[in-house]
Amino acid sequence: MVANMEYLSFNQAMKARFGTKVYKLALDGGMTCPNRDGTLGRKGCIFCSDVGSGDFAAPRCGDVSAQLAAAKAKVAQKNSNGKYIAYFQSFTNTYAPVAYLEMIFRQAMAPDDIVALSIATRPDCLSPEVLALLAQLNREKPVWVELGLQTIHPESARYIRRGYDLPVYDRAVSALKAHQLEVITHVILGLPGESREDMIATVRYVGNSGADGIKLQLLHVLEGTDLAKDYRAGRVFPLTLEEYIGILEDCLAVLPPEMVIHRLTGDGAKKTLLAPLWSANKKRVLNAIGTAFAQDHIRQGIQWQPK
Repeated sequence: MVANMEYLSFNQAMKARFGTKVYKLALDGGMTCPNRDGTLGRKGCIFCSDVGSGDFAAPRCGDVSAQLAAAKAKVAQKNSNGKYIAYFQSFTNTYAPVAYLEMIFRQAMAPDDIVALSIATRPDCLSPEVLALLAQLNREKPVWVELGLQTIHPESARYIRRGYDLPVYDRAVSALKAHQLEVITHVILGLPGESREDMIATVRYVGNSGADGIKLQLLHVLEGTDLAKDYRAGRVFPLTLEEYIGILEDCLAVLPPEMVIHRLTGDGAKKTLLAPLWSANKKRVLNAIGTAFAQDHIRQGIQWQPK
């Protein structure tokens, strides 16, 4: 990828914070989701696979310590500095009794080479007891909470079966920041029915929401999801690589300069990926993004307007 200092990348932020490159170790906490257990629904979000976005998590091979060891082995040759982030990725990772959460989170944080804990969850699954636990852990090592917002638009939220309204996200961010926890927000670009302007509006909203970081995710169509049915029926039209890069450039322009860009795209598991097939070649995609950013002189925050 072409070197570019015109946006605050995850790698840049981590090197500034921890003095070196760090690697995420994706873990499975064995949880489910209120969108799957019948509390809100049983099918999950329309794009979510049967592993709950945990396609690249370490296999559920026993306790967290065993998962950490398996995940470290995968990146050992690349990570000579030996610093990691423990990342609970699959499903909703605050959707369990607090005692269980404390047990697995402390197991993940215990090794000296784990420098931070990152927890993916839903904004409607942050009880006062969970917030108190996360605040306590945050006093020992940095704790980040990743919220799956995806979009600010009500029609899109209903289509993807998100299961909560936008004010729930706002309250969650406010509560997390009140407990001095870092917030990373997930946004999906390319949702059916959304225009370029709609996507930029979502990103601009996140930039003003109080979140510390953002993950920009390309919409993937994965086999076995309800989104795949709509795709085969001709109701879903994935973005081209050129369209996606153009939208990324517009999105970076409206984000605050200090917001960490944790992800510029994402790659679904090749064995289940239906579309867009160009996204399967991660190296090519990142090279194309880097080249375009350099050519177009992209600068994060050039159109940012604080509230």
